[in-house]
Amino acid sequence: MSMRLNWIMFIAARHNVFLNRKRRGGSSHVFAILGIAVGVMALIVIIAVMNGLQLGFIESILEISSFHLRAEVKGDADAVLEEVRKVPGVSSALPFRELHCIVRGAKNYQEGALIRGLSADALQEDKGMSERLVFEDGNFDIGEKRSILLGAELARVLKVKKGDMVYLVSVSDLFTNSDNAFTVTGIFRTGFYEYDLGWGFVNIDTAAELDEGGLLIGVKLANRWQDGRALSRLRSLPCSVDVEWTSWRVYNKAFFSALRSEKLLMFVLVGLIFLVVGLNIFQSQRRAVLERREEIGLLRTIGASEWSVRLVFLWDGFIIGFIGAASGALIGLFLASHINGFFAALEGVVNIFIHALNFIIGLFGRQSMDDFAIFSPAVFYIKEIPSRIIPHEVALIFLFGLLSALFAAGFAARRAARMQPAEVLREE
Repeated sequence: MSMRLNWIMFIAARHNVFLNRKRRGGSSHVFAILGIAVGVMALIVIIAVMNGLQLGFIESILEISSFHLRAEVKGDADAVLEEVRKVPGVSSALPFRELHCIVRGAKNYQEGALIRGLSADALQEDKGMSERLVFEDGNFDIGEKRSILLGAELARVLKVKKGDMVYLVSVSDLFTNSDNAFTVTGIFRTGFYEYDLGWGFVNIDTAAELDEGGLLIGVKLANRWQDGRALSRLRSLPCSVDVEWTSWRVYNKAFFSALRSEKLLMFVLVGLIFLVVGLNIFQSQRRAVLERREEIGLLRTIGASEWSVRLVFLWDGFIIGFIGAASGALIGLFLASHINGFFAALEGVVNIFIHALNFIIGLFGRQSMDDFAIFSPAVFYIKEIPSRIIPHEVALIFLFGLLSALFAAGFAARRAARMQPAEVLREE
């Protein structure tokens, strides 16, 4: 068996123009390898950037807004909190309240916002939230009952800074007196525009005075993917009050489903490159079958089976697919790991031409063009391009590139395997 594989690999290597430079007419092989390499590289880079953007949004939502699990408690929540914190896999459990308000700042600038009431030591209890909240001014200071933290974009819209006063007006008109004045003690940024524009934090006791809604419990897990197991344990806890638990998958189902569909669609669209490359390999292998009729007939004459002849072409396709997928994966991983440097270099090259063009335009007294930026901060709410490389997705993309070449070579090899020596000799 090993001997048969050895001669099959030898013949395939002799016929592969990429491994045998003395063989001519290998442009189709080279283009096939380049096509697979470009497809694998493009897909790895695009998926890595998409992962960076999507996971940044998801982590902001889970660490700040919805938690991994959340519960609405109707009654005394202290006993529930003690029991929840004892459950294996629970890293933190925080009580909080929420109310929808209109926040009014300087010169009657106002904006709708969701105000969350938290305990003063919430960041010490919840390490995930403390990592996502970056304070541009002040800190997490809601120890005083009339202190408030605002998102950076919300503070910009309201024209306020640390130390200024803002006023909360309840949407349900639960409070409209002059006691709703708050001092801004911190301005934070999460990296998620909706939170920076429409979120604030106050002391949980103050939130209880402003709104009579029920107390909520937010739970963070050591592993958010184990939410199903944690839900089963939490729902089985003996509680004297009514508690309704919700997982992050249900609470954000529409948003996460949209992100998943977007990623899948992008995967399919970019993956069409492999279809085009596969057709190229199929046509080149079919042409190779016609060109090697005599050689195939000779192999069949000396005893080669149909499967052995097919393996020759499959091995040839494997060589093309492996070289293309491996080189594309290496280049893609390098670009994905240095994506900001790559785009900075690309912007620099483009701006060199823009500056040269501006110089020429300036000679005629025309208005010059602005510098080019792929991800301009004026358009995109990011300071740098995020990139997340997920190993199993890279492996899947590599297999797509390899299998596209194998399937194309396999279809083309069917004709070679059915070729009979007598047919070749008759035509000669």
